[in-house]
Amino acid sequence: MDRNEQICNCMGITRGEIEDAIKAKGLKTVEEVGEETTAGTGCGGCQPLIQEILDEING
Repeated sequence: MDRNEQICNCMGITRGEIEDAIKAKGLKTVEEVGEETTAGTGCGGCQPLIQEILDEING
């Protein structure tokens, strides 16, 4: 996966930023990712992608 892929278009957050936050902070939910990175807090359209990243990292 491309760490530079923009996941959240509203807030300009990349896959790498989301992955790093999940790993560094032990994030478990889309809401936690939003609080930490602002990803998914605009229109919400990227929330399924954020959940996929959470599932990949957390199993």
